[in-house]
Amino acid sequence: MQLLVIQKILGLLLMLFSITMLPPLSIALWYEDKTVKTFMLCFMLILSLGAFLWLPVRKVNKELRLRDGFIVVVLFWAGLGLIGAMPFLLASFPDMSFTDSLFESVSGLTTTGATVITGLDHLPKSILFYRQELQWLGGMGIIVLAVAILPMLGIGGMQLYRAETPGPIKDSKLAPRITETAKALWYIYLSLTIACALMYWIAGMSPFDAISHSFSTVSIGGFSTHDQSIGYFNSGLINAVAVIFMLIAGINFTLHFIGWRSMSLNTYRKDSEVKAFVGVLVGLCVITCIYLGVKQTYDDPLDTLGHGIFQSVSIATTSGFTTTTYQDWPTFLPVLLIFASFIGACAGSTGGGLKVIRVVLLYKQGKREIKRLVHPNAIIQIKLGGKPVDESVINAVWGFFAAYVAVFALLLILLLATGLDQVTAFSAVAACLNNLGPGLGEVGANYTGINDISKWLLCLAMLLGRLEIFTLLVLLTPTFWRR
Repeated sequence: MQLLVIQKILGLLLMLFSITMLPPLSIALWYEDKTVKTFMLCFMLILSLGAFLWLPVRKVNKELRLRDGFIVVVLFWAGLGLIGAMPFLLASFPDMSFTDSLFESVSGLTTTGATVITGLDHLPKSILFYRQELQWLGGMGIIVLAVAILPMLGIGGMQLYRAETPGPIKDSKLAPRITETAKALWYIYLSLTIACALMYWIAGMSPFDAISHSFSTVSIGGFSTHDQSIGYFNSGLINAVAVIFMLIAGINFTLHFIGWRSMSLNTYRKDSEVKAFVGVLVGLCVITCIYLGVKQTYDDPLDTLGHGIFQSVSIATTSGFTTTTYQDWPTFLPVLLIFASFIGACAGSTGGGLKVIRVVLLYKQGKREIKRLVHPNAIIQIKLGGKPVDESVINAVWGFFAAYVAVFALLLILLLATGLDQVTAFSAVAACLNNLGPGLGEVGANYTGINDISKWLLCLAMLLGRLEIFTLLVLLTPTFWRR
């Protein structure tokens, strides 16, 4: 294990992260709110800590191995959750405990969107922007950003990229060099963010709200600058913009790159995962809208369609924006939407959940096993897009699913042990492990009312979901530490 290399990279990443304090500091100066000293102090402390780690080992030049990459990613995300909590903890308004500050920070960085803050409409603009910025950085991954802009990480960049990038297939590169791959992803991410902000502004948002919500939309985060989320604007046009960009952000960014380079939509039409993704969303929207109409939840049919489509797309893509209190919808609909978040978005997107490609492969594997009961000697291949899928990928997907179920069950039992009711505990684990945000029961609107032990457990769930479980669990195995 290259401890000095790990220390050097962590120091560099912390110095890089300190720069994120400057935009909210600028906003604090512009709006003359009381957080100027808070963000200035945070910037200096984080920069100093990074320099303290980096300076003693700045001349160390060794290749970063795959194991080291996993350690860097886990240490950085865990440490970033702590360091990212500093502005919330040091600010006089809102007055937050250490646990609440950590929860808000981890929720932002993992793009979960679960919040413990109420009264968002009255918060300083700098704090509101900082929350949105955390989600935007966490969406694509600040480590991938570091690989893109720090040439000194070029040698071991692939190790960091593989350890941090979500999805069952992590080795696909858009360019021969990993730094060029990371840059390509960030160019697309930035372009979508700018386009989303412009569309929000044209649709009627203020420039501040447009930029802030573009951060959380493209990152599929769900944080808003208002307590009523997107529902605050009461605009069908704004809702439509949000739905479009949630759909775009929920698709594999590799496909966006290929589609942009070829200037063709054939890439999307031919992709099995995209077709399944769209199929699930369309089916969910149809069921939701029809049932809301049958139960006459809304008097206006347009409201039925608007809320039904928006909430279906938002929850299924694990964005977590709301236009209405979907938790109060009749009978099975709230639970159906929560279950839709288990499927989540596509691999290689900023969304959470199991990922559509895994669910497709699980379905095909189950279908194959049923056929084998009838034809035990038959050789049946699983195919995606007409191409056979390697058995190692199938095994990896089953392994991930088994680990996911085990982690979910353990966290659910632990939350129940803290005193939460069954509906709250189940939906909280689902919402945090899938990086969704809003749940049911006590966590329908926010997570303020639950106990501190539950918040710490849910912070762990959010990190597990963001790092695709294995990235974190691999550090707990003896095999990882064995030479």
